[in-house]
Amino acid sequence: MERVMLGMSGGVDSTAAALLLQEAGYDVCGATLLLHRSGEEGCGAAGEAASARRAAERLGIPFFTPDCTEEFAAQVMGDFVSEYRAGRTPNPCVRCNRTVKFPLLLREARRRGCAYIATGHYARVRRDEASGRWQLLRGTDRSKDQSYVLYPLSQEILSCLLLPVGTWEKPALRAMAAERGMENAMRRDSQDICFIPDGDYAAFLERQGVSLEPGDFVDRQGHVLGRHRGLERYTLGQRRGLGVSGGRPLYVVEKRLEENQVVLGDEEDLYTGALRAEQFNWVSLPPQAGPIAVTARTRYSQGEAEALATPQGDGSVLVEFAAPQRAVTAGQSVVLYQGELVVGGGVIARRF
Repeated sequence: MERVMLGMSGGVDSTAAALLLQEAGYDVCGATLLLHRSGEEGCGAAGEAASARRAAERLGIPFFTPDCTEEFAAQVMGDFVSEYRAGRTPNPCVRCNRTVKFPLLLREARRRGCAYIATGHYARVRRDEASGRWQLLRGTDRSKDQSYVLYPLSQEILSCLLLPVGTWEKPALRAMAAERGMENAMRRDSQDICFIPDGDYAAFLERQGVSLEPGDFVDRQGHVLGRHRGLERYTLGQRRGLGVSGGRPLYVVEKRLEENQVVLGDEEDLYTGALRAEQFNWVSLPPQAGPIAVTARTRYSQGEAEALATPQGDGSVLVEFAAPQRAVTAGQSVVLYQGELVVGGGVIARRF
């Protein structure tokens, strides 16, 4: 019987994944990576570990809580702070999956003699027999598809990754867990950044030593419209909470780091036709030599758009959209698809 280490959150998805793995004949053990001490709830917190332990006990599987707080603080929380200091808006979940969660889950699995790792993510993995490459695909339930945050995974990780819930619809999964007496079957999904459970990014940054310096709101011609409370408090496309009246709706359309200015403009100023992505990972296809047609998603909650992706000589990728896209933001990720296949993705460096 092959052994698998399942990353557990205490929620219905990972609990259902354990049930499905057991029914498929795997010897399952569970683990919650302790990532931070920012509160009792959220991914990698003590409260999550307690919930996961209860689920593991009910399932009758061994359970572990490796301490990964140092790695998480350096790779994820530290990066979050430095990205905001640089005027960008990072996605810490993507960063965590690439540098902490999956690599350290695999490390723990090997220590415990496990052949595989597994999670409750809504995505799928398959091996392309023609190329021998492991490929990442969307989850069957498009409303819950989590392939966007998994694009950085390496071939090493994909080769031993099981995603049991990737072919399930969420309502059916909840019903299955309830039928088997799992107390978390109807537990609501978590939406917050795990180490900022109250959602107050600015307060977190201040606790980390970031000085949120006030400056000017300006229009695109440089005319002062008012005062802002620190660049880090604003994100591209923001309309509410600006405290500026311009006789028409105003949006954050740019942040000028050197001048400490937040530029306000019209809705039409938010649209851009192209971007450049760095730290690009060709997850399902080998690195391409020329342009390829794709659909592209520039935020987790945003729809996809037709685009042309062209590799650059420095390893970055130029993504040109068939129609201009709204609020493309440096620091977020762009993920490229061809049908069900996740082609790859990278961190948005700039827009054009």
